[in-house]
Amino acid sequence: MAVGARHATYTLDEYLALEELSNVKHEYLDGEIHAMAGGTPEHGAIAARVIAALVERLRGSGCTTYSSDVRVRVAATGLLTYPDVSVVCGEPERDPVDPNALANPVLLVEVLSPSTAAYDRGEKLAHYRRIPSLREVVLVAHDEEAAELWRRSGETWDRERVEPGGEVELGSVGCRLPVAALYGD
Repeated sequence: MAVGARHATYTLDEYLALEELSNVKHEYLDGEIHAMAGGTPEHGAIAARVIAALVERLRGSGCTTYSSDVRVRVAATGLLTYPDVSVVCGEPERDPVDPNALANPVLLVEVLSPSTAAYDRGEKLAHYRRIPSLREVVLVAHDEEAAELWRRSGETWDRERVEPGGEVELGSVGCRLPVAALYGD
């Protein structure tokens, strides 16, 4: 009789302890830990441009921009993950079960990659939409100069595609990001 490999599950405390010692970032959901894919130079450059643009535009606004070094926890689903960019306006709230995770982002940005685009647009976006404070999610394309803006409108979420030459209007933080600025020269 063949015996399949045991699929390990972890408690939240075990995940947090492992993450503290790891030099690789991991997502956590329902006892499962998944290593996050390493980014390409192009992915990193786009994320850096988004951060630079937001930091510049939000200076003095009371909003803080965070890089992918900061975890976000979706309390409603238990997902712990590292968005490419997170923005909190006002005082950052730490998650009660993970003091290194933010609990109140108003804006999240994910730079899509070929290996994560379907997950980011689907399951991960569904998790993000369960964060009560969250007002907008921006998905920045990896294969063309375009972005998708998901905006909370009451109980629903509306999607807007922003083409080259356009601007992503971020009502959650009161600024606009030109699509061209996200991709450089």
